[in-house]
Amino acid sequence: MKSFVQNTLQLIVLLLSMSLTGRAQELNCTVTINSSGAQTSDRGIFRDMKAAIEQFMNSRKWSGDAYKPYEKINCNMLITITKIVSIGSFQASVQVQAARPVYNTNYSSLIFNYADRDWEFEYIESLPLEFNDNTYTTNLTSMLALYAYLIIGIDFDTFVELGGTPYFQKALAVVNNAQQANRTGWQPLNSNRNRYWIVENYNNGQMTEMRKAMYSYHRLGLDTFDKDPDKSRGVILNGLKEVKKVRDVNPTSILVVSFFDAKSKELANIFSTGNIQIRREAYDIITTIDPSNRAAYEKMIPN
Repeated sequence: MKSFVQNTLQLIVLLLSMSLTGRAQELNCTVTINSSGAQTSDRGIFRDMKAAIEQFMNSRKWSGDAYKPYEKINCNMLITITKIVSIGSFQASVQVQAARPVYNTNYSSLIFNYADRDWEFEYIESLPLEFNDNTYTTNLTSMLALYAYLIIGIDFDTFVELGGTPYFQKALAVVNNAQQANRTGWQPLNSNRNRYWIVENYNNGQMTEMRKAMYSYHRLGLDTFDKDPDKSRGVILNGLKEVKKVRDVNPTSILVVSFFDAKSKELANIFSTGNIQIRREAYDIITTIDPSNRAAYEKMIPN
């Protein structure tokens, strides 16, 4: 009888463990609040804000997929409070980054690096953050949900060709729902580098080759780099050619800008050694698309 009880308890523990693993959330998001420019004596609200945003991003289930703990997507949000408009009302700029591991290495590759300077939101200490996919609730949770879906979609695109499509569509729904609020960053006017346009680009058929290049760059290039570096450089070079084609058609695309914001240092390192012909060709393409970082790319070619 004792053995039966022990076995039953062990089975229950196993089933609970499997259940919790199956429901494991997708994100491992670290939030940093820079409030040095905010004029207030109540600094506790920013500690509460950090904890609430991390809980919102990390404890919510954003997809129907089961993530194991080691599969969670590492991401960061640096929120710089620029102004306290009134009690509970804030203006801020935010830097959002996400990375994915490279197979057979200890290296993580930055896949998203985006600065959003149009954050306006309300936050009341200790009140829960509410979000509904089908309607606009608050500006803060809409912005957070948007980046959750973008991060998951981009991560999927690096493992499966165009695998992030369902999540980019979810991000588009967030944008459409937020249109009614008439808050900055959600409209196509005044800027071609705001939240509206980053989501539009990921859902724009003209950007399909750009997204395919993200897959070949990571899955067929970086993930096989340890086996055949020169072959991987060739794959990445072909991806860069596709990025250039997209940029030639859409010279102001925020997707192209965001790609190089994430990849400039990595590209300089990838092409700092190897076949000189491939390196020169990569240098010519990269400096044409991203001339502002030309100095960083000089290591790609010999003096």
